[in-house]
Amino acid sequence: MPDIAGQTPDPIWTAMRAEAWSEEERDPLLRKFLKETILSSRRLEEALSLHLSSKLGTEHVYAMMLRALFDQAFEASPAIGKAIRSDLQAIRDRDPASRGFLAPFLYFKGFHALQSYRVAHWLWSQQRQLLAVHLQNRISEVFGVDIHPAARIGCGILFDHATGVVIGETAVVEDNVSMLHAVTLGGTGKETGDRHPKVRQGVLIGAGASILGNIEIGAGAKIAASSVVLDPVPSHCTVAGVPARIVGRGATEAPALEMDQQFPHENIDGGGI
Repeated sequence: MPDIAGQTPDPIWTAMRAEAWSEEERDPLLRKFLKETILSSRRLEEALSLHLSSKLGTEHVYAMMLRALFDQAFEASPAIGKAIRSDLQAIRDRDPASRGFLAPFLYFKGFHALQSYRVAHWLWSQQRQLLAVHLQNRISEVFGVDIHPAARIGCGILFDHATGVVIGETAVVEDNVSMLHAVTLGGTGKETGDRHPKVRQGVLIGAGASILGNIEIGAGAKIAASSVVLDPVPSHCTVAGVPARIVGRGATEAPALEMDQQFPHENIDGGGI
């Protein structure tokens, strides 16, 4: 499959372009879209800035202005490019609905929201805070995901379905975390300052779970769907309920990588978290 000559090898971009060439032949209805979005671009970042800006532009902040802004962020912060690829690989590895890189890149709003957040976070770090909040607002309107640009989010993140995810200003999400739709990493409504959860590596958070307050969710923990977590969770423990309590201990180091949301029904210690 043709590729752009003279570029540093990029296995994910190469695989994505190969998928696009194949799909272009298979379905002519997508030919123009794939050509303009993928096949005419030289790099993954170039394709992504074009794609996201077309979704997030408004009559006041045009798509072309946003595209230049995304390009600026990607150029100034190579770490964003590494995170983009790590997030795509996480989707490919963990989401059974994903059979390649092309469909998540083009259509998965969790991926779109996360990469747009990364640009908003870069803007926040550059003291361009009002523009960062503008982008946060557009991400929420377009993708249904509300991430404060000051939040700190690592690499290898999967937002599965993503609708209704809310992540507060002082939240931290470390590498290789997976969360489903309607997850809230919020405050309790009473504190100011550092008031949001700290989610460590390898955590799996089920759909509809709310984790509230400046509490730590230890590495490799598992949060059951619809739980309300108000207290710290030890590493490699499974919690469930309202309020959440420990119901088991993990069989793997990083349940986020396995995406196994089952847990034992018995309470192993008879108590709360």
